Amino acid sequence: MTVKIEEYELLNIDSGPYGITTGKDGTLLFTQHKANQIGRITVNGEVTHFAVPTSNAGVMSIISTTKGDVWFTENKANKIGKLTAAGEVIEYVLPHPNSAPFGITEGHNGDIWFTEMNGNRIGRILRSGEMIEYDLLNPSAYPSFIVAGPDDSIWFTENQSNQIGRITPFGEITNYLLPTKHAGPVGITCGPDDAIWFVEINGNKIGRITPSGTISEYTIPTANARPHAIITGPDRALWFTEWGSNQIGRMTMTGEFTEYEIPTQNAEPHGIVLGPDDAIWFAEECNKIGRLSIL
Repeated sequence: MTVKIEEYELLNIDSGPYGITTGKDGTLLFTQHKANQIGRITVNGEVTHFAVPTSNAGVMSIISTTKGDVWFTENKANKIGKLTAAGEVIEYVLPHPNSAPFGITEGHNGDIWFTEMNGNRIGRILRSGEMIEYDLLNPSAYPSFIVAGPDDSIWFTENQSNQIGRITPFGEITNYLLPTKHAGPVGITCGPDDAIWFVEINGNKIGRITPSGTISEYTIPTANARPHAIITGPDRALWFTEWGSNQIGRMTMTGEFTEYEIPTQNAEPHGIVLGPDDAIWFAEECNKIGRLSIL
């Protein structure tokens, strides 16, 4: 497979792009935790920005919902942010201080679910705006990324307790311990095969868990790649960022790996998403947005 990687440099020096998502309007939206902004980039590379009202909010993960609203976590400000189609930013304060919200996803019925790394909870914002929180079973689990699963449940990684968590719409939580010790699961996504896939930043592996809890692991060829985020691509393969080795990785359903070097050294790739143009887009903390197209 031949690919082409392009990079778009942002005007704001050291803005810290981190999370990225595809908007309903056909653009890409991304967080800039150092510049305290939400950025929007077209497939042609035109960039606009939206300021976050709370200073030094620590904007991290970001999603676009089926309704077209954009939601993001404010890790330092202890808030969940919402960017409407009209460009207005609305913020929701978490009940407990210093909860450190991080991952975020849209649930099956339109509710917004998120993780609280320090709070050791899973949060939920109902369509009415009411917020509900669920305590995790393991102290200091450090829940990270989160995704709506192929079943009726929400799945998330527990970075410090080395588990994959599952929570039902009724708040029932189940945990699945990873075979690799101290694997440090982070990014998580729904695969093309009705399973949940995730990355192990310390274990240097790609993991797969079925809705029934069966786990498989695949070792990344490059040592210390430190995989961060993962998605399903347009080719039914898993694509992921390699923060440590400065690459974009690809793994097929049969466990075959390919890795692609990012042109900018020390780019620090984090968030990754399938774009509206069927290209793989990713956020580089070095102040660039990357695009990988399959030729």
